[in-house]
Amino acid sequence: MATPLSATKSVASDARRLRRRAEFLRSMERSVIHLVLLVGTVAMLAPLFWMISTSLKPEWEVFLIPPKWFPSEFQWIHYRQAFFDYFSFPRYGANTMIITLGVLVGRLLSASLVAFGFARIRFVGRDVIFIVVLGTMMVPGQVTIIPLYILFRDLGWLNTYLPLIVPAWFGGGAFFIFLLRQFILTINPELDDAARIDGCGWLGIYLRIALPLIKPALAAVAIFSFLGTWNDFFGPLIFLRSRDMLTLAVGLHFMATAASSSVRPNMPHLMAGSTMLLLPPLLVFFFAQRYFIQGVTFSGIKG
Repeated sequence: MATPLSATKSVASDARRLRRRAEFLRSMERSVIHLVLLVGTVAMLAPLFWMISTSLKPEWEVFLIPPKWFPSEFQWIHYRQAFFDYFSFPRYGANTMIITLGVLVGRLLSASLVAFGFARIRFVGRDVIFIVVLGTMMVPGQVTIIPLYILFRDLGWLNTYLPLIVPAWFGGGAFFIFLLRQFILTINPELDDAARIDGCGWLGIYLRIALPLIKPALAAVAIFSFLGTWNDFFGPLIFLRSRDMLTLAVGLHFMATAASSSVRPNMPHLMAGSTMLLLPPLLVFFFAQRYFIQGVTFSGIKG
């Protein structure tokens, strides 16, 4: 017959065994998750590493089979040639920056204003209009490109930056309106009442209450807008005609087309241009990722 002491020891031993088993299972789960993340990271970074490696290789090493992942001799001259001779990076970069900053400022101002109106101001048909705005996200851009082209042609805006910048100042896009509206809904409405008691109108509440509190969401909008505009290829290709007004994405395409027409494509110069095109958005996301993640996370707290 088991004594109370032995029964207590048996229960304690079973508890320790169950605890060790649970810790082992958690450890295995973490190991599997880390392994999957590691494999995914390698799969995502391998093309990026190949692009940078190719930009530094001598041309004869690019098409070797099996491929060489590390160049035998670093050819930094490819970046100088692509920057000035083949790619005209300063000119195309300035054009891209003008468009990107114009779109960025327009989206931040207009999208935040529209989102504040949908989140705070009560008016007839507000919810219906908001649903219609969200419905525009389902319309592909290819469907509206012909009417937009005809409109901008009649306005005389072709071969200017206006078709690429001005639309961002009228609402900023349904996705950004939705993102900012969801974030504004998390702000305590009592702050609006306190500001109204102090004499603020809707514009004052927007400037003094809403904007300072939605900085993470504005940062997320800024990053999304910067990445999308910087890498935009379709819009500049349609609306710009002059070669001096091209953006980096379109200029890189023309560089690739010119290279592919030769007997042997000048792949190192093309990869050097691609690396320079990738670097600014990568730096922007690296330094602002904390605000980006915070803005996207908190925007879905309240519906």
